[in-house]
Amino acid sequence: MSRKEDQRAIRGRRDSYVQWRSITTRWKDNDVYGHVNNVEYYSYFDTAVNAMLIERGLLDPQSSPVIGLVVETGCRYFAPVSFPETIDAGVRVAKLGSSSVRYEIGLFKASEDEAVAEGHFVHVYVDRAQRRPTPLPEELRACLATLVRDAT
Repeated sequence: MSRKEDQRAIRGRRDSYVQWRSITTRWKDNDVYGHVNNVEYYSYFDTAVNAMLIERGLLDPQSSPVIGLVVETGCRYFAPVSFPETIDAGVRVAKLGSSSVRYEIGLFKASEDEAVAEGHFVHVYVDRAQRRPTPLPEELRACLATLVRDAT
């Protein structure tokens, strides 16, 4: 097995993540195969990250002068999730740039230590009006710096 194949097979563990949010699956999340459809995982990622930013006073979706736009995203799936289940979404910051952030999210069943899915997305922070990259506001940078963790 190559190193790249080996890395794809490794499921993240709870202790690799810093910030947590519980998310309850919904009836509509299941697809015809009886498990949560792949597209819903991206909604869970958005929920975990953006709820954290809003709750910490770092994002007001309607009026913040600096906003994050997604420029890259991806997900690896390891085990199915179905309605009704509550999953724990762990968040970490893998890379903190001058105007961008790579968030990594692990989804876990409540009693399990290995992720059922892991994903990422990159936000480029832009001026709301101009839509041009702008440096991260200091308060946002300070908060995100506390979430930086390498995958273990």
